[in-house]
Amino acid sequence: MIKQFNKITMMVLADIVLISCNNERSKETDVMSGIPAQTKVADNHVTGNSTPQKGDQVPNNLVCMVNDAYMGKQQLEVPHDGKMYYGCCEMCKERIPNDAAVRAAIDPHSLKSVDKAHAYIVLIGDHDEVAYFESKDNYEAFLQSAK
Repeated sequence: MIKQFNKITMMVLADIVLISCNNERSKETDVMSGIPAQTKVADNHVTGNSTPQKGDQVPNNLVCMVNDAYMGKQQLEVPHDGKMYYGCCEMCKERIPNDAAVRAAIDPHSLKSVDKAHAYIVLIGDHDEVAYFESKDNYEAFLQSAK
């Protein structure tokens, strides 16, 4: 039953439609390292891929946490309650501190609430949708349960 629910959850996450902010990618250089933003991956090493593939972890700072989408460039920092969240526009900057639902997600494996500021974020969709996991171990357990 939980296995089937997890599959449904992932399908729903993959069908998210981004409506509130612009999802354009930038070929700009990452301001922190001088490395083109689209070549960076979660551990901040450069790979031959221009963008992450489905199933890859993506850095929190390259994700709009309001739209739950990998944006491919540095997002606006939104500090709240001692944690750092990220948004793609001024609307996101205003919404994150004022809407607790935007700061949390449901881990598709454990079905527990996860704080997006500390989540292990994975690219899951063809349109840059992401999912939030409690940890890398939880994500790997999710992959094993889906087999």
